Amino acid sequence: MEWLISKGVVPGTVFAFGGYLILMVIVGAICCKKNGTLGDYLLGGRGVGSWVTALSAQASDMSGWLIMGLPGAIYLGGMGDAWVAIGLAIGTLFNWLLVAPRLRTYTAKTDSLTLSSFFAERFRDPTGMLRVVSALIILLFFTIYAASGLVASGKLFNSMLKIDYKTAVLIGAVVVIAYTLMGGYLAVCWTDLIQGTLMFVAIIAVPIIALIGGGGTDMVIEACSKKGLSLFPGEGNGLTWLSVISCAVWGLGYFGQPHILSRFMSIKSVKLLPKTTAIAMIWVVISLLGAVAIALTAMSIYNDLPNSEAENIFIYLIRDFFNPWIGGVLLAAIMAAIMSTIDSQLLVTTSALTEDFYLRVVRRHASVRESVWVSRGFVLIVTIVATLIALFPNDTIFNIVKFAWGGFGAAFGPVVLMALYSKRTTWQAALAGMVTGTVVMLAWYFLGWNAYMYEILPGFIANFIVILGVNCFVKQQDDEIKEEFDAAIATLKTDEA
Repeated sequence: MEWLISKGVVPGTVFAFGGYLILMVIVGAICCKKNGTLGDYLLGGRGVGSWVTALSAQASDMSGWLIMGLPGAIYLGGMGDAWVAIGLAIGTLFNWLLVAPRLRTYTAKTDSLTLSSFFAERFRDPTGMLRVVSALIILLFFTIYAASGLVASGKLFNSMLKIDYKTAVLIGAVVVIAYTLMGGYLAVCWTDLIQGTLMFVAIIAVPIIALIGGGGTDMVIEACSKKGLSLFPGEGNGLTWLSVISCAVWGLGYFGQPHILSRFMSIKSVKLLPKTTAIAMIWVVISLLGAVAIALTAMSIYNDLPNSEAENIFIYLIRDFFNPWIGGVLLAAIMAAIMSTIDSQLLVTTSALTEDFYLRVVRRHASVRESVWVSRGFVLIVTIVATLIALFPNDTIFNIVKFAWGGFGAAFGPVVLMALYSKRTTWQAALAGMVTGTVVMLAWYFLGWNAYMYEILPGFIANFIVILGVNCFVKQQDDEIKEEFDAAIATLKTDEA
């Protein structure tokens, strides 16, 4: 402790923050006792309530980029990046309305525990390629996505505790591994409930208190005026309608995010979805507004930060405007945002590896106990790989998340929508669309065309076009698939009645 004090670290901050980390591990230990089956470990036995589902879905969605990445991007790039928040709010609403009810009903009917297994069962893929390809895509993008969270945790610990960045990354990884390994899906959901609440409070309180203490709204208006900030394209502000669209299409990514879609699969009943949707939307809209407010407030207070420190503005506002004990709790909100996404990503990735690789290729008749322990082993392996990536970052948190988010949206978004709304779509069309969307998205990114348009849009469109095209030539001949589709929709209408 003396060493920390000598570095300028306030003990109250450390104790408050440390208490939060210990609480998360305790929750994981409690939930460990409730994992009797693989279904319990991966989806909580499909018995999760409204509040836990809503806050878990949105907390795992937003991650550290909401509190650090998005404010930092707006601080550096101006109000154009605020269109990301608008696109995400719209995408969230349509995801809950269009995808959640049908996915919950359909995955229960096909007894699917993962998105990969849902694709395989829904389209009756005889080759197993849908399951394998989707699992590999999940492994690729979630490992990168999880690495972005560990980068954020490294920056947090480095800034708060003045410890080496690499050591800070390792500390974050150990804490996440601890409660995810022990508690599985229930631990992830219940910690997300706590973390989502903490994030919500922090993202409202910090800009309001900083605004009051930093000079008020007049200072913010003056700072925005000097920088010529505007939400819409205009002379001299550097915004174009193409850049606005590029930011707004972030919303398309929601239809393909496995860690969010898994929340829809686990809710106790479709009847709970209207209430759950309302809770989720209130959380999302206020949180996104808070992130924008953090950036604008910071512009009026810190007008000369170097680019490398822009993603730390939330930390600086807490440091300068709150006492150490409250500051420790608010800093825990950043860690909450980071952990709530990493744990979900780890669980979804290892779910795909266990359910769609180990139990299908390696050991078809593995026991439940063995399956749960294999899943935990995959959690450890994926975390190690993500940690190695995070130790040597070459981009901002915002841009790392942007790449992984775009990958999932382009690969899975159209396939999910067609699986839920088109009974004529074949497994060949779904596979071709998935591969095409991924390839186009990656090519667009690595060719550098993402400087003009976010790569999710061309990948998403290409995926849809290929699915529709293949459906024209390869007709759905399986009457059982059509009947199952009709039965799932009929069940949905009954459940909603």
